[in-house]
Amino acid sequence: MATLHFICGKAGAGKTTLARRLGRELSAVVICEDEWLSRLADPIASLADYLAATAKLRSVLTPHVVDLLRLGVSFVFDFAGNTVRDRSWVRSLFEQAHADHLLHYREVDADTCLARVHERNDTKPPGVFFGIVTDAQIEEVNRYFVPPAEDEGFTVATYDARA
Repeated sequence: MATLHFICGKAGAGKTTLARRLGRELSAVVICEDEWLSRLADPIASLADYLAATAKLRSVLTPHVVDLLRLGVSFVFDFAGNTVRDRSWVRSLFEQAHADHLLHYREVDADTCLARVHERNDTKPPGVFFGIVTDAQIEEVNRYFVPPAEDEGFTVATYDARA
């Protein structure tokens, strides 16, 4: 049965690193939102810009991901796990497809997040770097982060993000 893996963690928690590793280990298609947005979206300078761009991207991905899950293709989403609303959208996908799911939760402290984002700003890795992310932007984004709750009913694997 196909499985939709998705990752939850603050900005700088190592979600992309985990997603790429899972994609290799599980023979699953990895969809990295940052990579798609860096190639398709107008420049993202604010949270409002990001929300508009990701809404458009998700509207395009939804029917294709559901169809492919139904055909037995597993995915790793390097996005869509950080808020209850995001996780509800992911639930709609795997439920429509009658597929399995696993939410990968990376727990990390704020200092580690900042250090990792600073490193990404310095190294500018291709495919996931779409501009300098400031400390203020990290704080703004992470302010909306909501850890997964038991009452959401997801199967969750928790990782210590420092590892």
